[in-house]
Amino acid sequence: MAAARWQDALAPQENVLATLEVDLTPDLRFAPGALALTGQRLLSRDAGGALGAQVLAPGMQLHLTETAGVGTLALHDDERQIALWRFTLARQSQAVALQQAFVQCIAHLERGQAWQGEGEGDEQPRCETCGQLLPAGSDECPVCARRQAAPTSTWVLLRLWRFARPYKKQLAAGFALTLASTAATLVPPYMTIPLMDDILIPYQDGKDIPVSLVAMYLGGLLLAALLAWGLGWARTYVLALVSERMGADLRTATYEHLLRLSLDYFGSKRTGDLMARIGSETDRINVFLSLHALDFATDVLMIVMTSAILISINPWLALVTLVPLPIIAWLIHNVRDRLRTGFEKIDRVWSEITNVLADTIPGIRVVKAFAQEGREAKRFRKANLRSLQANDRLNRVWSLFAPTVSLLTEIGLLIVWAFGIWLVARHQITVGVLAAFIAYIGRFYTRLDSMSRIVSVTQKAASGAKRIFDILDHVSNVPDPEQPVQLAQIQGGITLRRLGFRYGSRTVIKNLSLDIRPGEMIGLVGHSGSGKSTLVNLICRFYDVSDGAIEVDGVDIRRMAVTDWRRHIGLVLQEPFLFFGTIAENIAYGKPGATRAEIIAAARAAHAHEFILRLPQGYDSLVGERGQSLSGGERQRISIARALLIDPRVLIMDEATSAVDTQTEKEIQKALDNLVQGRTTIAIAHRLSTLRKADRLVVMDRGEIVEVGPHDELMARRGAYWELYMAQERRGGQEGPHSEEQAQ
Repeated sequence: MAAARWQDALAPQENVLATLEVDLTPDLRFAPGALALTGQRLLSRDAGGALGAQVLAPGMQLHLTETAGVGTLALHDDERQIALWRFTLARQSQAVALQQAFVQCIAHLERGQAWQGEGEGDEQPRCETCGQLLPAGSDECPVCARRQAAPTSTWVLLRLWRFARPYKKQLAAGFALTLASTAATLVPPYMTIPLMDDILIPYQDGKDIPVSLVAMYLGGLLLAALLAWGLGWARTYVLALVSERMGADLRTATYEHLLRLSLDYFGSKRTGDLMARIGSETDRINVFLSLHALDFATDVLMIVMTSAILISINPWLALVTLVPLPIIAWLIHNVRDRLRTGFEKIDRVWSEITNVLADTIPGIRVVKAFAQEGREAKRFRKANLRSLQANDRLNRVWSLFAPTVSLLTEIGLLIVWAFGIWLVARHQITVGVLAAFIAYIGRFYTRLDSMSRIVSVTQKAASGAKRIFDILDHVSNVPDPEQPVQLAQIQGGITLRRLGFRYGSRTVIKNLSLDIRPGEMIGLVGHSGSGKSTLVNLICRFYDVSDGAIEVDGVDIRRMAVTDWRRHIGLVLQEPFLFFGTIAENIAYGKPGATRAEIIAAARAAHAHEFILRLPQGYDSLVGERGQSLSGGERQRISIARALLIDPRVLIMDEATSAVDTQTEKEIQKALDNLVQGRTTIAIAHRLSTLRKADRLVVMDRGEIVEVGPHDELMARRGAYWELYMAQERRGGQEGPHSEEQAQ
C-alpha cells in the first residue's frame, strides 16, 4: 500500500491520510518523488530518497494549479511560499484528494484538534481514479462504479424511431411489399402437394401425365417466382432509400448537435473517437437498417406465415417442427449479453486506433522532425493488437454459437423426416404432404438460422446507437435562452460584475469586476496561469461564468443567443487556424457571402494583399490543410483579414504576435493598428511592448485583478506590472520592452 513506504518516517499514532506520486522536479525535469499527508505533517521524498517534513500550522494553505498540462502544489504560510512540487496531470486526481485532506487538517488544527481521518493504512487503499477510500477487502471503488454508464440495451435501437418518423409512408409501403413478397415465396412449396399426389405418384402407378395440368402448375410456379422477384426488388429498393435517408439524417443531427456543444465537452474527448462515432458508427447503423433489419422482418414474417401453413396442413407434424425453438431461444438469450459487451469493447479499442491516426497524420511534421516514426508505429501496433485480441475473444463465443444453431436445425429436420415417414406409413399423410412439409421446413429453419445470426449485427448496431446517443443526449453548458434578447446594434461596452469561474473543483476566476468602455483598448497581462485566457473565453461565452455576470451595453450575454453575440466578436489567436481551401474562402469564413472587393479590402487592411498576389493563383491559391503551405506571419495576417471582414464591435487578441519574428511582428502590428480602430479591444500579449497603445492595462494574478491603469502609471507604482516588466527585461532583452523603448 502507498502508506507502507512511509512507515519509517511516521511518529507513533501518526497516520497517513493522503499520498501523491510526484513525477516532475520544480524546474520541470522528470524525476520520481512522493508526498504524504498526516494529521500533523506534510512529508516529502525526492528522487534520491531524501526525506523532508513540514509541520502543519493554522493558516497554512496548499494551492493547486494547472497550466499547460503541468500541475503544481505550492505550500504557503501567512508570509511566504514554503515549498513547491510539480507533477503531470496523470496525478491530478491524487493531488485533488491530497489538497482536500490538507484543508480538513488545517481546519481541525485551527480548532485545536489533530485530524486523523479514516486513514490510508494497509486495510483501506484509495481509488487511483478519484482518490476515495476503498471498502475494506475490495478493489472496486463504489463512487466510480456509480459513475459507470448503464449497459447497452438492444432497446436503444427503438430511439431511432425519431429519425424514421418522417418516412412513415415509405416504411408502411415497404412493410406491405415485404408481406406480399414473403407470401409469394410460400406458394411454390404448397404446389408440390398436387404435383406429387395428383401427377407423379399416379404416373408411377401406370396412369398418364395430364400435360395441361402440369403446364398449369409449372406456370403457377413460374408466376410465383416472378412475382416474388418483383416484389422483393421493390421492397429492397424502397427500404434501402429510407434507411439511407435515416442514416444521413442521423449523421447530420449528430454533427449539428456536436457543433452546438460547449468547449468543455471537446476538452474531454479525442478527435478520432468523435470522428469514428459520426462516421463508422452511423454507417454501421445504416447497414443494419438497410440490410439486416429488413432481413429480420422478412424472417419473422416467413416464420409466422410458414408456421400457420404447417399447422393448417398437419398440427402434430408442425408441433414436432418447433422442438428446437426453445433451445435456440435459450442460446440467443445467453450469448446476447456477451456479444453486447464484446462489441462495446471493440468499439472502444477501435477508437484508440482512430485516435492514433488523428494524432499522427496532422502532426506528421513533428513526428518526422523528432524521428519518432518507430514510436508511432509501435503505438499503432499496440492499439491494433488490442483490437485483434478483443475480436478474438468475441469470435470464440460467436464461432461456437452459429454452428450450434445450425446443428439444432439439422436435428430438427431429421426429427421431421422420421415423424413424417411414420405418419406416411400409417396413411395419416400423403407423400406429397410430406414433401411440401420438408420444403417448408427447409425455409423455416433457414430463416430461423438467419434470425439467430442477426443477434451479432443487432448488438453491433445497439452499441453504435448508444455511442451516437451519448452525443445527442449531452446538454451544452452554454445554452441559448428560450426568449433571447436581440440587440440591433452593439456599442461595445463590457461590464464584468463579480465574476467567478471554476474548472471542476478548481477556482480559476474569483470576484473579478471591471468596466470596459465602448471603443477602449484593454491589455491583459500576468503570469502564465493567472486566468487571462480563461477571462477571454468567458467573454466569448465559450464557457459560462459560475458566479456574477458579463454584460454588454447593460445586457447579460446569457440573455442573448450565443450565435448573435459571437457575430459581434472578432478573434485573433496565437495559432491561427486555416481551413483547407483557397485564401479567399478563408478570409470570407465569417462572412461567406462577401464579394471579392470586400475580401481584397480586408486583405489590404491586414497587410496581406501583397504576399497573396505573389502566390501562383493569388486569392484562389490553396493554403493546404491547416494552412501549412504558408508561414506563421502569413497565416496570422489572413486571420486578421478574416476578423476585419466581419467588422466586429468587440475585438479579442490572444498572443497575436508571440510566435513570429521581429520583422513579421511589425507587419502584423500595422495590420492590428487598422483592426483595433473604433472597436472595443481586449488583448493578451506576452511581449509587454505590444500593449503600449492600450488605454488601460489589467494585471491579473491567480484569477484576480491586482492592478489597473496606463503603462506609465503602473510603472510609477512599482507594483505587480513593474515586476513583470523588469523580469521580462532581465530575460535577455530579446523581447524586453525596455531595450525596444530605447531603440525607438
